[in-house]
Amino acid sequence: MSQGDDRSAIKAAEAMARRSYGKLVAILAARTRDVAGAEDALSEAFASALADWPANGAPLNPEAWLLAVARRKMIDAVRRRRVSAVASEHLKLMAEELEATASLAPDIPDERLALMFACAHPAIESGVRAPLILQTILGFDAQTIGSAFLVSPAAMGQRLARAKNKIRRARIPLRVPDRADMRARLAAVLEAVYAAYTEGWSDPAGTDASLRNLAEEAIWLGRLIVALLPKEAEALGLLALMLYSHARRGARRSPAGEFVPLADQDPALWDEALIDEAEDLLIRASTLDAFDRYQLEAAIQSAHVVRRRTGATDWVAIERLYDGLCAITGSPVAAINRAIAVAQTRGPAAGLAALPILAPGSRLVEYQPYWAARAELHARTGEMAAAREAYDQAIALEIDPVVRRFLQRRQTESLTPPR
Repeated sequence: MSQGDDRSAIKAAEAMARRSYGKLVAILAARTRDVAGAEDALSEAFASALADWPANGAPLNPEAWLLAVARRKMIDAVRRRRVSAVASEHLKLMAEELEATASLAPDIPDERLALMFACAHPAIESGVRAPLILQTILGFDAQTIGSAFLVSPAAMGQRLARAKNKIRRARIPLRVPDRADMRARLAAVLEAVYAAYTEGWSDPAGTDASLRNLAEEAIWLGRLIVALLPKEAEALGLLALMLYSHARRGARRSPAGEFVPLADQDPALWDEALIDEAEDLLIRASTLDAFDRYQLEAAIQSAHVVRRRTGATDWVAIERLYDGLCAITGSPVAAINRAIAVAQTRGPAAGLAALPILAPGSRLVEYQPYWAARAELHARTGEMAAAREAYDQAIALEIDPVVRRFLQRRQTESLTPPR
């Protein structure tokens, strides 16, 4: 086999890992309820694929191949354990798995939604439900999840392990619950979907292989939830929010690959079909007797896209919507965005006054957008020394080289006296 065939087989395995990880974990754990065991078996199956496919070629049905290998790995793992009542129970379940393998249909069912709602079961600690969904469905590692939820990777890893043991020991069923239970678990599921979307959104150029298609995956899950719960305003609002954001993905980079902020984007590059779909979802949500943060955030996006029709952004509406979002969430991130809107409606000095105050130990000290907003507003009020210092902080905190170059250009442009 040529090197080109090798690369092709490896790429096929990598693509399958990105696309089908959660689906296969959900199928493998459906009977055993052993999420950790399913992940271990699937990991071994992917390792086997990387060894086998370059030599023998990728199979016609990679998902079925991986599923069959992973099931054998799970059975081997059970056989290695001491024989006990628990092991006997597992062997019974494994026998069912063998039957399932033998009768494997060409179309493998998708059990991801069932696993998501199982991870949001009330028996599991509330703070770990969304992180557990991110790891089991989307394959996030503990470090990434810990960073997103401001918890150390070690502590997050321990919480996730405890939660998986809870599913196995409590025999929490991996199935889509009835509608009443589904609603009770919806918040954690939506939180995980949105976290997945924002993680994918952070890589607009698609340069990070681990994040490619993550935003599309989150939208796919959002559509699935809306199809199951078409009367849930929270789910409609989240899907609308993701679609509004996704509609602008083609405008976030210039042809040369440079970062383009929202205010400078060309509305002609926004995806009108996605915007129209988002508008319909937001209207549907508004007819229901509920209102939440996702609807508000989607409404803010809607106010921004008004520019495609009128040529101007409706900053007054945006400021009011941020008022509501801050009242509901108390989020310092929402407060920063509100301050930017205030600067547009009442001037940069008012915007500066509206920025959150940096309290000792505040998370905002290491939040790049806070310093970027402060720098911009100081520059607009003519406070150049303060603007320079804030730009320096923002540039030092930014890890994306494209955004860092943008901040450096803004600093130079803002601090250079006009000729």
